[in-house]
Amino acid sequence: MSAPDRRLTLLRDGLADQRLEGLVPAQRFVAATPMQASAPIASIRKAPAPDAEQEDQLAFGERFDVLFEVEGFAFGQARRDGYVGYVTSDALSAPVLAPTHRVSALRTYGFSEPDIKSAIIGLYSLNALVTVEAREGRFVRVARSGWFIEAHLAPIGRGEDDYVAVAERFLGAPYQWGGRESLGLDCSALVQQALAACNRACPRDTDLQREFFPEVAEGERRRGDLVFWKGHVAILLDPETILHANAHHMATAIEPLAEAVARIEASGVGSPLGYRRV
Repeated sequence: MSAPDRRLTLLRDGLADQRLEGLVPAQRFVAATPMQASAPIASIRKAPAPDAEQEDQLAFGERFDVLFEVEGFAFGQARRDGYVGYVTSDALSAPVLAPTHRVSALRTYGFSEPDIKSAIIGLYSLNALVTVEAREGRFVRVARSGWFIEAHLAPIGRGEDDYVAVAERFLGAPYQWGGRESLGLDCSALVQQALAACNRACPRDTDLQREFFPEVAEGERRRGDLVFWKGHVAILLDPETILHANAHHMATAIEPLAEAVARIEASGVGSPLGYRRV
């Protein structure tokens, strides 16, 4: 039997989610506590330390099931895609509020008052989940935050039609390992966030995405298909051009597929592992 995937299994130091009883070995099984992100963005870290590696991020309003807390961090699992890790406890709140809208702009401010001259509470990225409590003019008041421009939100269930067009809105965004925000994201997050804006779920990491999507022959590739390397993914804008968040440009960039293939192969990573249809 293969070991459970550390990234996706709510298990640490002999303590596991009670839903895993009979499935994984553990000394104790307990019920996780449902919480959600109340900071504009929160790092999911590999260890309970502020300088530990960021493996993922929680956007505002996203659900996080907490197994235990230690040294100011909560260990738990993101409901969005099952990713497990440590989040600072002060970035989470309970009880969980049902979202009414998501942020549909690439990014938007939350204000302290329904006035663009009022103090800024935070910057919220595409797909953050919000619960609208009141309206005043062009503003809506969001629970656990402030006042948002309503035109920058979309009701839950109303998605975009073209995930590639959504991904293109991130062009120029800095590359950030483990990032999922408009101010910085990685290659697999670009795919995940663009699809989420279209009400489509997909796994977080490249190896999981490659397993998730159906294979397509290289000669049949088209706009919207994905090309995978070991540890990397790019979106095809057309059969010969890609969009990807990458550490070479340290940004989300457009480049010819052939140039990327040659550069990545020369770096020692190797040739593409294959193409997938979204």
